[in-house]
Amino acid sequence: MPSLFDVEKQHQDVDSKITAALERLAQAFRVLLWEQNKNHNLSPIQIQLLVYLLFHASDKSTLGQLAREFTLTPATVSEAITSLEKKALVRREWSEADRRVASVLLTAEGRKTARKLSTWANVIQENIAEFDPAEKVVVMKFLMQLIESLQQAGVITIARMCITCKFFQPHAHPYAAAPHHCKLLGKPLAETELRLDCPEHEMMSA
Repeated sequence: MPSLFDVEKQHQDVDSKITAALERLAQAFRVLLWEQNKNHNLSPIQIQLLVYLLFHASDKSTLGQLAREFTLTPATVSEAITSLEKKALVRREWSEADRRVASVLLTAEGRKTARKLSTWANVIQENIAEFDPAEKVVVMKFLMQLIESLQQAGVITIARMCITCKFFQPHAHPYAAAPHHCKLLGKPLAETELRLDCPEHEMMSA
């Protein structure tokens, strides 16, 4: 298969253009993360870990869970967490049920730092805000479906989205403003209410 980075191929192929565009956006995210590195002397993965810990419960913050979340080896995550411990930004809390398992928690200073870092991608959101609302919903649904496809292919390990959840009923109310339904919440869902990262998510059976 020819490379999608061959611009001559890109000119003739929509799939290549979309993939190359996503790669360009990934570059933008990397640039923004490295800008934070200059200000806080933290690596990109350390920044992402701090922000993740700020907004997710402790039952999703063991080393194994963090490794799956970021598609990294446990050793890589452990190294990053150890570095954050030395900076007094996180601490480990060992499970009473299994002393081999520890959740990673933010310290007071870590929470303060994570809040400062949590806006690192806001410039991208601000640019997205300028686009047509209906077009944004179409793009959002496409990206969710792409994430689902990549998860099925084993490229993405965790995706707590409505569309992969056992409680989700798509098009349960086909002619309503809120066409979908969440059995857990017991309520209809509009397209704009579909979640990308739901704490109550349970994977649907294959």
